[in-house]
Amino acid sequence: MKIENTRAQMRKGVLELCVLSIISEKEAYPSDIIGKLKESKLIVVEGTLYPLLNRLKNANLLHYTWKESNAGPPRKYYRITDEGKQFLDGLLDTWNELNHAVNQSTIKLTTNE
Repeated sequence: MKIENTRAQMRKGVLELCVLSIISEKEAYPSDIIGKLKESKLIVVEGTLYPLLNRLKNANLLHYTWKESNAGPPRKYYRITDEGKQFLDGLLDTWNELNHAVNQSTIKLTTNE
C-alpha cells in the first residue's frame, strides 16, 4: 500500500469543502481557485476542478456569470449561492467534528513518541 494513494484520497475528500470556502470569500475564476489550492498543497488540475464546479452548480450551491476578458474570450466566474453558504456551514461543522475526533484518536500516538 502506498502512502501517496491515501494522501490523494484524503485530499479529494476535503476538496469540495475547500473549493466552496474559497468561493465564499469572493467570486472566483477556476484558475484562481486552482492557484489557491496549489498554495495549500491541495494540488488539483483543471480536469479535477471543472467536474466538481459543475456538480456544485447543478446542486444549486454555486452560480456563475460570464465576464469579458482582456486576454481572450469571456470567462466564467463562480460565486456561492445562499444554499451553498448553508451547505458550507454544514461541511465546516462536520469538518470540525471530524478533526476533533481524529485529534482525540491520534493524540496518544503523537504524545507517546
